[in-house]
Amino acid sequence: MLRNAIVSWTSDGTVAGVEVPGNVDACAGVEFLNGILLPDLVDAHCHLELSYLKDAIPQGGGFTAFARGMGEVRGLKSMEERIAAAADADAALWRQGVGAVGDVCNGASVFGIEAESCVAYRCFLELFGLGVSSAAVLAPLAREAARRELSFSVTPHSTYSLQDAAFRSAVSAGGGLLSVHFMESPAERELFEGRGELYEWYAQRGTPIDFAGYGSPAARIVASVPAGRDILLVHNCCVTEEDVERITAHFGGRVTWVLCPCSNRYISRLAPPVAMLRRKGVRIAVGTDSLASNTALDMVAELRALGDVPLEELLAWATVDGARALGIDGMNGFEEGSRSGAVLLSGVDWNRMRLTEDSRTERIAL
Repeated sequence: MLRNAIVSWTSDGTVAGVEVPGNVDACAGVEFLNGILLPDLVDAHCHLELSYLKDAIPQGGGFTAFARGMGEVRGLKSMEERIAAAADADAALWRQGVGAVGDVCNGASVFGIEAESCVAYRCFLELFGLGVSSAAVLAPLAREAARRELSFSVTPHSTYSLQDAAFRSAVSAGGGLLSVHFMESPAERELFEGRGELYEWYAQRGTPIDFAGYGSPAARIVASVPAGRDILLVHNCCVTEEDVERITAHFGGRVTWVLCPCSNRYISRLAPPVAMLRRKGVRIAVGTDSLASNTALDMVAELRALGDVPLEELLAWATVDGARALGIDGMNGFEEGSRSGAVLLSGVDWNRMRLTEDSRTERIAL
């Protein structure tokens, strides 16, 4: 360990320590901070518009129960209450040091907040619903996002929630970065096999699907999304080595695996296969998902939940790798020209270089 040192995070995702010579206690204007100085955190997957649903859906009911619950509670609260909840969540993200968010949008309710926020939002206009036929229904939403001068692209929700033509329509609607919910539960793979919770739910509703012929969610992604597209695959709790190899062979370095472990625990008590993804050497980023499926939008809590991963690696996922995944320039360190803010990570176990229950981040003024 360095004594009298400045410890910071560099753009290549490593911790840098610089020895400070002399008696720093005697230097004027010196402020001592006990922690690691980071660039802005990046929340690669969030649903800010769902902030009003905190505690509305019970924990641990499983994926299908959560999906049913979402349909039952989406109408709760007035628009004023929804906007207030989103504004509070946006402010909390900024205070903890989040400088950029990949935000999924099913409506324009939070566009005003995002347009005025200190946080840089990368909006994903999401096509959702087995009864939807084309991404053309998102044209008014896209016009409003453009009017607000927001960064946005159209994306399919998932491999299980859109018929074939609609999924392909979303992929081809304007190009740009895609963000797809992927392999969040076993039911997604089982749907393509004609069994499981999703299959039975759709059958009860009398809702046919026309995409089971792909054979698996991974096969559908590879067949439906051109290899030249950048894509975020979000959740990945039930992804296999075969899935990762197949998708990586198709997209190469254009795919990012986004993990939201606290949300997965909240919904279904599942966890992503972190060790396998690390072994495969893929790019990983981190998200908080939403207050409908999480107790807080807390990036440090997400990192803690990812298990025994070296701290430097975790911090890279939450900063530079997230920025690269969202295509955000100038938010990857403290080099000249960077527009990143400064974030202090405190409560670190310095002997083991691990996060603790006391670990937290806060934005600091330089």
